[in-house]
Amino acid sequence: MYIGNLQSGSSIQIAESLMCGTSGHLRNPGPRYAFMSLLPLVRFCVAIGLCTVGSQPSQYPTNGSRKEYNLVMDDNRTVIMNIFRAIEQRDEPRLRELFATDLEMHWPISLPYGGTYKACAPGRTTWSETWTPLQPTDTERRMDARVIAAAADDVVVLWHQRGVSPGGERFDGEVLGLYKLHNGRLSRAQMFYFDEAAAAGFLARAKLEKK
Repeated sequence: MYIGNLQSGSSIQIAESLMCGTSGHLRNPGPRYAFMSLLPLVRFCVAIGLCTVGSQPSQYPTNGSRKEYNLVMDDNRTVIMNIFRAIEQRDEPRLRELFATDLEMHWPISLPYGGTYKACAPGRTTWSETWTPLQPTDTERRMDARVIAAAADDVVVLWHQRGVSPGGERFDGEVLGLYKLHNGRLSRAQMFYFDEAAAAGFLARAKLEKK
């Protein structure tokens, strides 16, 4: 999914037309319905200039500051990719270097680790506690993260959530994350699962199998 070069009006209309007929009602519940949760992110990207006609965002700086702006965006992309690499490698010391002390995490509420939490004060369970037992090899840990849009301190990344249950069921779902950086460290993260219901169902079944 690429949303970096979409006209503001057409980006929303195209996304909605994928799921709805001319009547405006959902044509096929399931993954299409799950994608509805991504529309607020598409609208946000349009609003801040991540989705525009051509390669130049609507809030692109003047020529005087363009070089500095590009350097900041390049640095932010590098930081984000280093974060995903550290997650795949389970490199906690490196993650502590790249996370702001007041990092705020937003996860879909239907998932076991869902809700809004500070990294320093997580909820009843965390993403790591949930998925680490379901990712015994590099195959499941591989996230295939790809930056698809960036503007100023905001970076949008498409990545894969993978896992295997004790009974051998495999899950591979796409996630779109909106990340904000401050002074070269991740300060806010909000994740949108393409099929949130499928992820929740897989985790529920894996929990039963573990028992």
